[in-house]
Amino acid sequence: MASPRQAGSRVAFGLAQLGSFVSDSFSDAVRDVGLTPSEAGVLRLLARSPGLSQRELAARLGTQPSRVVALIDGLEDRGLVVRRRSEVDRRNYELHPTDAAADLGARLRRIAEAHEDKVLAPLSAAERTDLSALVDKLNAAHGLDRDVHRETAAPVEHPDSRPGNSARATG
Repeated sequence: MASPRQAGSRVAFGLAQLGSFVSDSFSDAVRDVGLTPSEAGVLRLLARSPGLSQRELAARLGTQPSRVVALIDGLEDRGLVVRRRSEVDRRNYELHPTDAAADLGARLRRIAEAHEDKVLAPLSAAERTDLSALVDKLNAAHGLDRDVHRETAAPVEHPDSRPGNSARATG
């Protein structure tokens, strides 16, 4: 009988390869609505947790607050996020998605669901359930947040940015 290591050899490589494919595919899908994966992820997070400060958002993303500023500036310029002075601590601004972001969020949900269905199409319903449980177990064991990619806010120019726009991609 094979040891767990032998049976699972190259699984990490396979996960990395699949992760790269899934990431690229999602990037292509959200580009159709004029966003990068970073922007889509921040909008999703703010929709779930409106009122986060830039510092709190940076902490969730595992990056420096100064790196989040450019990302939020771009979303604010496009009318998707507003900064409001905190009622609790007047030194801070809270980040809130706009109605336009909520409308876009509905489109992003449909895109994400279609993307997941496409990626998981070769699996049966039972296999999808098993895979989801295994991925959740691995994420928990490694202290990963299932709602965000920790490098989401790393600002890197998107290779095919829209003219006049400061789009950012996951770095």
